[in-house]
Amino acid sequence: MLEVGFVTLFPEMVLQALGHSILRRAEQAGLVSFSTSDPRDFATDKHRTVDSRPFGGDSGMLLMAEPVAQAIERLLPSAKSPKPDTAVVFPDPTGHLFTQSHASELSRCERVVFVCGHYEGIDDRVRQTFATHVLSLGDFVLTNGEMPALIMADAAVRLLPGVLGSPESLDQDSHSDGLLSAPQFTRPETWRGLAVPEVLRSGDHKKVAEWKRRQALLLTRINRPDLFAKAPLSKKDLELLAPDEA
Repeated sequence: MLEVGFVTLFPEMVLQALGHSILRRAEQAGLVSFSTSDPRDFATDKHRTVDSRPFGGDSGMLLMAEPVAQAIERLLPSAKSPKPDTAVVFPDPTGHLFTQSHASELSRCERVVFVCGHYEGIDDRVRQTFATHVLSLGDFVLTNGEMPALIMADAAVRLLPGVLGSPESLDQDSHSDGLLSAPQFTRPETWRGLAVPEVLRSGDHKKVAEWKRRQALLLTRINRPDLFAKAPLSKKDLELLAPDEA
């Protein structure tokens, strides 16, 4: 079972988000457990203060090191020397771009702790002490670390064996093979004047597979040329693209 913890000032928000759909069913099935730890529980004043002004004259407030550190240690007593099967993840815009490979790596851990920042962030000595991963969802800034942490947790949990009703669907996901996935369609065959591509209704499995592969190649080349440039293309892939090059 994968144990996933969140260091957060808003435990109710996190647990509420985790209590639905596939994540809820995964926890009920004993495939994953979720827990939270609030730095305010380790504040030393009556106002439960966990933030202070940064050194250097910058504006805004930072989460102080000690309350966050103790919140981590509540979830992970061995956090000062994390084991290979443990990940302590700091969602942060300065981190490496989160990818499907990171999700796969986290899903193979026994324990993952997400440390959610607020305000202008967290005293960097906490990262230096505990972090095994510093990850970002992209080139933008959010108001808190809970949302990216939840997204990363979702991406990892869905990869656990038994979580999805149809494990084969993982092979069809975008990024499973370095490409975006092909468009998909369901009933009715015609909707508002738009018809499902004829090849998908043909029953010819070989042609369907070729159509899906070509669409994935084209979609990736157009929308994510950075991924396309790194994709391991076969001779067959180049042949599928050839009509588009003519």
